Amino acid sequence: MREKRLSYTVVSCLFLVAVTGAVYSPIRQYPFLNYDDQEYVTRNPHVQAGLSWKTLRWAWTATDAYNWHPLTWLSHVVDWQFYGLNAGGHHLTNLLFGCVNAVLLFLLLLWATESLGRSLLVATVFALHPFNVESVVWIAERKNLLSTMFFLLAIGAYGWYAIKPGVKRYLLLAFFFALGLASKPMVITLPLVLLLLDFWPLQRIRELVPAQAQLERIPKRRKSSSRRAAETTRSSVSQAPLRHLILEKLPLLAFCLVSAIVTVIAQSRGGAVRSLEKIPLPLRIENAIYSYAMYVWRAFWPARFALYYPLHPVAFWQLGLAVLFLLLVSALAWNRRFKQPYLLMGWLWYLVTLVPVIGIIQVGDQAMADRYAYLPLIGIFVMAVWGFSDVAERMKMSAPLSAGLAAILVAILSFLTWRQQGYWRSNYNVWSHTLAVTGPNPVAESDLADALHSLGRSEDALPHFQNAVRMQSKDPDRRIDLAEDLAECGRLQDAVAEYEAAIQLTTNPEKQARSYESLAILQGELGEYSKVRESYHEALITDPQLSEDMIRNLSRAFAANPSVGGYLSLGMFLEAAGRLSEARAAYQQALELDPTLAEAKKSLNALGREKQ
Repeated sequence: MREKRLSYTVVSCLFLVAVTGAVYSPIRQYPFLNYDDQEYVTRNPHVQAGLSWKTLRWAWTATDAYNWHPLTWLSHVVDWQFYGLNAGGHHLTNLLFGCVNAVLLFLLLLWATESLGRSLLVATVFALHPFNVESVVWIAERKNLLSTMFFLLAIGAYGWYAIKPGVKRYLLLAFFFALGLASKPMVITLPLVLLLLDFWPLQRIRELVPAQAQLERIPKRRKSSSRRAAETTRSSVSQAPLRHLILEKLPLLAFCLVSAIVTVIAQSRGGAVRSLEKIPLPLRIENAIYSYAMYVWRAFWPARFALYYPLHPVAFWQLGLAVLFLLLVSALAWNRRFKQPYLLMGWLWYLVTLVPVIGIIQVGDQAMADRYAYLPLIGIFVMAVWGFSDVAERMKMSAPLSAGLAAILVAILSFLTWRQQGYWRSNYNVWSHTLAVTGPNPVAESDLADALHSLGRSEDALPHFQNAVRMQSKDPDRRIDLAEDLAECGRLQDAVAEYEAAIQLTTNPEKQARSYESLAILQGELGEYSKVRESYHEALITDPQLSEDMIRNLSRAFAANPSVGGYLSLGMFLEAAGRLSEARAAYQQALELDPTLAEAKKSLNALGREKQ
């Protein structure tokens, strides 16, 4: 019997890996995304430096990308060692972690509940739900997969500890928790989740065991598999008073405190935390309530997923329905806390694990994000599967019929996930789909325009850049993107106006200097040479540290595409930087291309007089 059960477990694990791999198999052909993938991989010199002591030191001290997550950085470094710019390899690593997480979830549920069918269905829904496509397909979301893996491993270590509490077993739990926090701080809620697991399915809370046991006695009929499993689990783990169980989690709170402090520092340094002036507290609260309800709604009606959901006020009737829904489910879960304890555990799992990303402390401008639901929805899936199974048992539904319904559900989710991951096959597809789903969306407009621009379709990109500027007219980055595309389209005067607007809107010295540099190049092409000198002078004053970098970039650009205006502009910049001999050489190269160029002759003569 034991060997048979082991074989069922192995087959179930292989099934999870096979079906997940099959549904997600197209992603090996997908490119990097033009949204965060640059920061994590394609434009990150630390990641591309490969494994070394210097890289290790950077990974453990960096707060880039608004987070402290050294293990995430190191996973990208390792991928770069093997795959370089082959995006398919990076995608396959993500898929591997997705499969591991599904298998871990299955094994944990199976051990805790002794219910193979229910555990397998929860893990399959988790693996194949289209809500989780973003976490698996998006390379930059490696941190989500990695942190969830260590979160589940920490729960497994806690289960081992619960059988026989001891220091070594507790240290293993703490070790996995620390690794999870070093992957993504969202797993900070683990201590509270462990208390929920003490309630169900582990049933470690001594004060509650008599009440649970009494309600589980069904004298006139055979006990359900969930109740038999509960008794098996209860007999294999240690029990303790609630006060003791709370105290045993306190050492883990030290990890939480350190992680929270480091995360706040990292996100504040990067400018990701939004002020209450920009996003008022009432808007954050109503968005949080609405998002709690919407994540559940989309879990059961899996449609209209998008990469970015813009934040906007919620209609009063929508907020009212969300509040009513949350109150009703909470009341139901509490009322059935002993007869169907998985309802309360699953619901609180969902509510608790979503707290770090629900938006009360707003990071970024999104209203919600599919990736945020990756870990929290496990609680909802447990509620749904165990609830359906209990209903099926009460209705005396046959095993073949139950299995058939489960197979239909898996088939539907497989199709929806296969379709959803298809939207990620290119930057153009993912952003055009996002725009179609969300409506007015400055981030989607800007990144769709960037995708078109990268394809050489500058004219097609222009209206999307303009839409982004219309929606976020005070964002200098939007202005700079529009200016670059206008220049590509030959609308130089319009591009100059956008660069000038960006300079006025930003206080970032580097952005101002880069804008002055681009402005000077355009002014040179327009023949406004006095303004070119002025713009280069302002660039050097604004950010002197960038002069070497800017000179190097200009030299490479004009050497690759020699032009009279280019060398003339380079000469003026070198002159403004005080590098007169190099400036003279640039002016002479301009004259070689056009011996009649009066401005170059004038500049050379001026340099000659200075030399005298």
